[in-house]
Formats: sequence, structure tokens, C-alpha cells
Amino acid sequence: MNKRNVVINVEYLTRVEGHGNIVVDVKEGTLEVCRLDIIESPRFFEGMLRGRSVFEAQHITSRICGICACGHTLASIQAAEDALGVTPSEQTVKLRRLLLHMELLDSHILHIYLLVAPDLLGVKSFIPLIDTHNKVVRRALRLKQTCNEICEILAGRHVHPISATVGGFTKLPKEKDLDAMRYMLEGMRPDMEATIELISKLKFPEFERDTEYVALVSDTEEYPLLSGDVGSTDGVRMHKKDYRSVANEFVVPHSTAKHAKLSREAYAVGALARLNLNYEKLHPHAREAASLLGIRPKCINPYLNTAAQLVECVHCLEDAAMLVEDLGKSGIRQEERILVALNEQSAIPVRAGNGVGAVEVPRGILFHNYEIDEQGTIVNANCIIPTTQNLNNIEHDMEKLVPELLDRSDEEITLALEMLVRAYDPCISCSTHLTSVRIQR
Repeated sequence: MNKRNVVINVEYLTRVEGHGNIVVDVKEGTLEVCRLDIIESPRFFEGMLRGRSVFEAQHITSRICGICACGHTLASIQAAEDALGVTPSEQTVKLRRLLLHMELLDSHILHIYLLVAPDLLGVKSFIPLIDTHNKVVRRALRLKQTCNEICEILAGRHVHPISATVGGFTKLPKEKDLDAMRYMLEGMRPDMEATIELISKLKFPEFERDTEYVALVSDTEEYPLLSGDVGSTDGVRMHKKDYRSVANEFVVPHSTAKHAKLSREAYAVGALARLNLNYEKLHPHAREAASLLGIRPKCINPYLNTAAQLVECVHCLEDAAMLVEDLGKSGIRQEERILVALNEQSAIPVRAGNGVGAVEVPRGILFHNYEIDEQGTIVNANCIIPTTQNLNNIEHDMEKLVPELLDRSDEEITLALEMLVRAYDPCISCSTHLTSVRIQR
């Protein structure tokens, strides 16, 4: 047994939910402290929703995150429609799936190239790659630009979308828009193939810890991102309305964000969870990519969440192309456009109700829950963010990882911990790196 002492403090690990620290203390080979401290003040979005019209909710909650703005919008709309008893049309569901695919693609590409690739290529940030891997940098920016342009066609813009609303969309794509999206999606395929080739040649850290994985599941053939029950690799299956029994949130002294657990001491959400639960529903090309990347269920290496994200990129691209083709064949029914006047949603009856939205956003399953009165005013709101659900599991990974690394240098241990947290793709709207690390003996 290695009897060394190690004290590690990473200040501040930033993410959209707030700022956090990695704190590790090993004394004579015994791990005494291992925490991911979340120290940011609460953001009070649920409080902001109370007293507001349910038809405004998606515009407020899209501000929770600049990366998952469309995901929050869709979860918010789903919760509102569930409370109001509104069933979206088939066309609306297809357009929402397409919008969600573009957000997952955009976010996953950001994480793969800007956060993970520098570690795997041995540099401290994305910036040095501009000189050493210029084609790689251009490819990443090209892919992201295409996703943003398609989101702009579908919802007005990617960050804080405008036209997605309760009941449908206030603006619908025209035939020329479908042609443009078809052309852009086709153009993404060579860059996606090059991304798979690049990542398949890079070496991810070898580490495993078995845990419970949680994601949406369904009895349909569709890879469930926008609808379904909540399932886990431990055999749990619940309706989305039972989300509180899934998350079982609890407070820990070192975090202003809650922790979550289900059947075990912790659970994980995100791309790896979705792949572990829904692998057979991936597009065939995505399963081919998984094979090239050496990943298949049940995969319990959290570092390979990035590889799972790339698998999902292939799936989202191919399914998006199929959706655009389907919409082109059927034609866009412009009469389904939602008309909004004087900040009120026309033609949608208002009633009191309680609705839940459950949507798979890039970092995992996102829950929105609204209780509304007879006027459609939000009385109570609850949002459970994917990163919050992952915090407990990250700490348990750290607790297993640190003792396995005590024969390495302080710098190597620190990098491994940073890479572990980054592998979960914690919400990064406000930051694309970790700050300096100070090691004290």
C-alpha cells in the first residue's frame, strides 16, 4: 500500500450551475477527504417562474443554460402541455426531435473538441490546437456552425430559441428551408467520419466503476430522447410523473446543489447512460461508430462518456436527415403555425393542472414540473438538472479513482481528476476549461 500524503485543491471548477472545487486529502495512503464542492449561490429560476404565465415559461427557462437552451425550452413546453392537456401534432413532434438532435450535436461537438480533445492530445486548452491541428479546429467550428444554422431555421436561433412554443411553433420552415437543411446535413457526414477516425486513435484513461445508469426508455423503436418512461440499468422503470422518486434529492454540507440517488448510493445520466439502456435503438451507423470506438453496453468507464457522445452524434445526424426527408415528402402544414397575440396563446384552452416534462438533453435527463391555476399562472415549479444528478456519482468515481493513482505524480493525479469531471460534460456555458490547480504538501 502506498503510504504517501496528497492534498489537492482545484479552485474554481466552473459550470453553468455555478462554481465548484475538487478537494482531495490523502494521509499515509488513506483517502480521508474526496469532494466536489459546489459553492455557487442558487439561481432561483423556479422562483422566477412562480406568478408567470405558463406560456412564458419556455422563454424564461431557456435562460438557465446557453448550451442546453433548446433542451430547457422543450422540457418546459412539454411540462406546460402536460398540465394543459395539449397533445402536439405529428409534425410538431418531428420538428422538436430535429431541434433536439441539433442541440445534442452542437453540444457534443463542443465537448469532444474543445474540452476533451486537448487532454487527449496533451495540451492545456483548445488554443494551441489552432497551430498544431488547424484542420481539426476548422472541422469542429464547421460542425458547430451547421448545427447553429439549422437551429436558427427551426426556432429563430439556437441560444434562447424564439419560435418553439406550447402547441407547436410560431414560425414553420418552408420548402426552401428543408432543402437547405438537407444540404447542410449531407455536408456534415464527411466531418463526422473524420471525427470518428480522430477519436478512435486517441487513448482514453482506463478506469471502471459499476453504477446505476438512468435515462428515458420506451417500447417503441425510436431512440428515446423526447419522450418515454424513466428507466435504469438496475431494472427500474417509472412514469415521468414519478421523477421525484427517481432523483430522491438530498442535501450535502459541501454543495449548494443537491445530490441524487436511486437504487444505489448514486446514479449517472448522460450519453453513456442512454447508450447503456438503448444501444439497440441507435441508428446502424451509430452502432458501427460504437464498434470503432470500442464501446458497447454495459460500459462502466465514465471517461468513455465522450465516446458515447460521438456515437450519439452519428445517430442524431442520421435521424435528423431522415426527419428532414419525411417532412419534405409530407410537406409542411403551414396552417399548424401557432398564432400569438398580446402575450396570450390563442386557441389553446387554459385549465388548472400539474405537468411534467422529461427530455434527454446533452448531459442527461432533464425534468421540469409546473403546477398551474385556472388562469394558466404557474403556482409551483421544479427543475432537476442533469449535472445535479451526476454530482453524487462523480464523487463516488473520485473516491474509487484516487487510491488507484497513488503511485503517480501529483500532476498526473490532478489531471486524471480534472479529466474525470470533464468526462461527465458538466454544464459549460460559462467556461470551457478548469482553472489552475494548487497542490499542498
